[in-house]
Amino acid sequence: MTAKRIFGRHRAAAALLLLTSALTTPVQAETLQGALAKAYASNPTLTGARAGQRATDEGVAIQKASGRPALDVSGSYTESILKPTISFTSPQRTLNAQTQLSVPIYQGGAVRNGVKAAKTRVEAGQAQLRGTEMSVFSQTVAAYMDVIRDTAIVSLNLANVNVLEVNLQATNDRFEVGDLTRTDVAQSQSRLALARSDLQTAQANLITSRENYIALVGEAPDNLEPPPQLPGLPENPDAAVQVALRDNPDIMAANKVREARAYDVKAAKASVLPTVSAFTQAGYTNYLHSLNSSAQDSNGNVVEGPQINKQAAAGVQINIPLYQGGRPAAQVRQSQALESQAIEQAIETERGVIAQTRASYASWQASLETIKSAENAVSASGLSLEGVRAENSVGSRTILDILDAEQESLRARVQLVSARRNAYVAGFSLLAAMGHAEADDLGLNGGALYDPMDNYKRVRGKWFDWDFDPAPKPTATRTIDSPAQNANVPAASMQQP
Repeated sequence: MTAKRIFGRHRAAAALLLLTSALTTPVQAETLQGALAKAYASNPTLTGARAGQRATDEGVAIQKASGRPALDVSGSYTESILKPTISFTSPQRTLNAQTQLSVPIYQGGAVRNGVKAAKTRVEAGQAQLRGTEMSVFSQTVAAYMDVIRDTAIVSLNLANVNVLEVNLQATNDRFEVGDLTRTDVAQSQSRLALARSDLQTAQANLITSRENYIALVGEAPDNLEPPPQLPGLPENPDAAVQVALRDNPDIMAANKVREARAYDVKAAKASVLPTVSAFTQAGYTNYLHSLNSSAQDSNGNVVEGPQINKQAAAGVQINIPLYQGGRPAAQVRQSQALESQAIEQAIETERGVIAQTRASYASWQASLETIKSAENAVSASGLSLEGVRAENSVGSRTILDILDAEQESLRARVQLVSARRNAYVAGFSLLAAMGHAEADDLGLNGGALYDPMDNYKRVRGKWFDWDFDPAPKPTATRTIDSPAQNANVPAASMQQP
């Protein structure tokens, strides 16, 4: 058998291996929408942010409580152990009960502004929750695309190792018949060793991506489908910035925090104003026949004095602060400084969103251009590889030329896979910066969407002291039972892009 026929036989075996892998029928796959729906329902960052928002909702009810009536009842029982030596009427024991109702009438605007500040913080928290939602979605999209990219890179490297193994075997066969030298064999062995090292690195990266996917989604990735096209991407960065300034939730949240701080200043100023409240109180004292008080009736008989005392009163109380050691002024200045901080933070947030939007747009555009270049490189390197192999078969190319062409072809395919991942992630990040990457925008089909207004409407008017919620239970799913991930790739992905 000639050397050319030996080499041709091994090339045919490698091509058959790739063709068989490409034609393998894939199993049922996971979609990006399904992954986002799972993250939306069970990601602990998102479920924890929802719980934090429910805590913020209670601030309105807490502030309203300061303007509602307060009713107190107290009671005591006293047993005298040692009576005063100079008192002959001190009771041995006393049963006492008192009740007081206080109704605030005017609090200097503290309650009104406190409620407004709390409501504004609820609006800020809802905007922050939207931002958290889009951040989790962005991370999930990146993890989804990382798994697809790293799976493809492992497949490409594994196919490259298989081809280099075939090349090495062919080189050895040609060396045995005297068609090649020991140097050609050593070059093939070196490239195969490097390819195996690259494969191990790619497999480690794939395992890392799969574990990160589990941490975000809660389930292991299972044969992920290619993602759908991203809708609503802008034509230029200026259009993207205009949308972001209007719809980005981080900007909305920062502006609401600034408004809340302004109400805090007004509430702090109320501490120097008069307060008016109405009150009523009643008392009941029973000496349990231990009060030594007696009197004579009209017939001269000694009778026991009263053993029960009752009292009731009602009135209006006004409190006019004259001097409080400088505390009110310090509290107002403190609130004003915090308002100033919130103003600066709103500008900082706006700057950051503008920079993020422009950077995401530039990254998206650059990745699209990289895809075009990489596609051309893949096409050209493929033709080059076939040409070098054909020329080698007639003796005009060396084994090193084939190895270099195979390495160039692999590098172009890896670059194409990475560019596709980068373009999609950058595009989604751009939508998130514009405020258009929420569950409503993505059309998730995992059931009813979480509406923070439902809880706010439920608790904002509650007034009963014993109206507790049930003990909290975890909403996010744990991943302790998920198996450790490996670098195995589906046979269907064992093909070049």
